[in-house]
Amino acid sequence: MSYTGTQKPEKLFARFHDEWTKFWTSERLAKAKAINLTPQEVSSLAAIVKGEALHKDEMPAIAGLYLNRLQKGILLQADPTVIFANNDFTIRRVLNKHLRTDNPYNTYIYKGLPPGPIMMPSIASIDAVLNYKKHDFIYMCAKEDFSGYHAFATNIAEHLVNARKFQKALDDRNIKK
Repeated sequence: MSYTGTQKPEKLFARFHDEWTKFWTSERLAKAKAINLTPQEVSSLAAIVKGEALHKDEMPAIAGLYLNRLQKGILLQADPTVIFANNDFTIRRVLNKHLRTDNPYNTYIYKGLPPGPIMMPSIASIDAVLNYKKHDFIYMCAKEDFSGYHAFATNIAEHLVNARKFQKALDDRNIKK
């Protein structure tokens, strides 16, 4: 869809509506309902998944993790939301000072999904939420090999082992902020 600036706003909004209706098929709407999310909430979660995932094949597992956390009433603690809340997209290492930023998008402070998407979700990330991978993971940390994949864990002890490995890898590369 392109906009040249000469199209009347009413026509443009009608086109947006038509595209939304085509995208949110009855199948996608049923999947959203099955996970107790509205299309807007799916988009908010999909934006987080997109922010976390460097690899499309890992998106369903990441989506499953966040759905597990939502279902259990656990803070999402999603680093991409913290970066958004701090309005600093140069952050390479989320620090404790970043986690304290009082902003409704900071999922380390505020429970549930943020008020809206932190970025434009991709179709792949939306479909990853709607077709999430079922598992018991509630923690993840970037792998220390910098492959862009994550180490998943079911408990805090496993997670802390994974987090220490990644923090050491950051230190070894002198990534301080």
